[in-house]
Amino acid sequence: MTLTMNRRAVLMSMAATLALGPIAMNRARAATSMRFLWWGSKERTDRTFAAIKLYSDKQTDVAIAGESFGWDNYWTRLATQTAGGNSPDLIQMDYRYIFEYARRGTLLDFTPFMGKSLDIADFGEANINSGKVDGKLYGVNLGVNSSMMIVNSDAWKEAGIDAPKDDMSWEQFGEACTKLSATKKRRAFYGTQDASGLEPALENWLRQKGKALYTEDGKIAFEATDIADWFKFWAGLRQAKACVPADVQALDQLTIETSMVALGKAAACFGHSNQFIAFQAINKEKLDIVSYPKTTADSKPGHYLKPSMLISVSATSPNKDAAVAFVNFLVESADAAKSLGVERGVPASEKIRNAMAPTLDDNGRKVVDYIARLTPKVGALPPPPPNGAGENSFLLKKVAEEVAFGKASAQEGSEKFVEQAAANIKRG
Repeated sequence: MTLTMNRRAVLMSMAATLALGPIAMNRARAATSMRFLWWGSKERTDRTFAAIKLYSDKQTDVAIAGESFGWDNYWTRLATQTAGGNSPDLIQMDYRYIFEYARRGTLLDFTPFMGKSLDIADFGEANINSGKVDGKLYGVNLGVNSSMMIVNSDAWKEAGIDAPKDDMSWEQFGEACTKLSATKKRRAFYGTQDASGLEPALENWLRQKGKALYTEDGKIAFEATDIADWFKFWAGLRQAKACVPADVQALDQLTIETSMVALGKAAACFGHSNQFIAFQAINKEKLDIVSYPKTTADSKPGHYLKPSMLISVSATSPNKDAAVAFVNFLVESADAAKSLGVERGVPASEKIRNAMAPTLDDNGRKVVDYIARLTPKVGALPPPPPNGAGENSFLLKKVAEEVAFGKASAQEGSEKFVEQAAANIKRG
């Protein structure tokens, strides 16, 4: 399975690079040549290359080559290139990892460019601060998003079961998924994915209980009993056949293409709101967005608004000024916004949102509407994840699979996860 996924990632990267081939060749003698690395689906890749072409057509002395990978392969690739002194000029960055990379001195501080070649004052303080580490700006917000549940509305309608909706409880969600699976309208089809190994889902659950993944001082903020409760909830759904069995869930490699909805294995799964465009692009059936279930009616907010991703510039780039100019184009140009749409999130700039709004299709409007519905209900942005936290999302998936396959009990799995997660943070 790993070999297959690695091959898919390599082919995806080759396709992404080849897609820009004519641009790269036409600009072969450009005064400035840069590399841009990002993770994401084919939808994101196509939109990104469209924006790059717009920029290259205007700035004929600048050539930008792009590469795209799946989420897990991306961080391995970026770490390898950075360690080898071959970091890309332009780096798509995540809130989880920006603190690690910035504190290692590998990212450019944008602060000296603010109000000059980087004019993002209209983002507002919160959206600017989301890219800051220790008071300096290392990432520019590419879009606002939040976690979501994505539902296959056609499948729920076919089953004659009411689809999940905003503000339902986890118990109600489980009951609805059990009913859908029991209809057997489709072969080997279930109500939901098994999200026991999905870190954003766990985080949402913890926040609803007044807890978090990490403390302000960079330690884990949960106990083994919290994780055991989480594993037990999903074990109950597996037993009720409300969610996919372990061997099916193992096909999910944390990409849109391998999600249970995309593979036609389940009628609901979890992701981030900016991913909805790509989800719908590879699904022929109608999809919709709703918020995560709640533990109780008066639960604390599990959701928060965050930068769906950021864009950073390598501290070692020989083209810092050109790279910053391109970053400004991506987030402050109406033309770039129309190319990118809301696939990377809802633009932080109100001016850009307003310019883009008339060009959005029904799917884009669903994303904007979801963020509008959710905004009054969100909690505060959590503290930044500490060094080493990036490993814990993959650790959770690994341990959750062990529990799902019966190799460990929920209690054993929870103790193992807490011990190793703490070790990753200490080592980081």
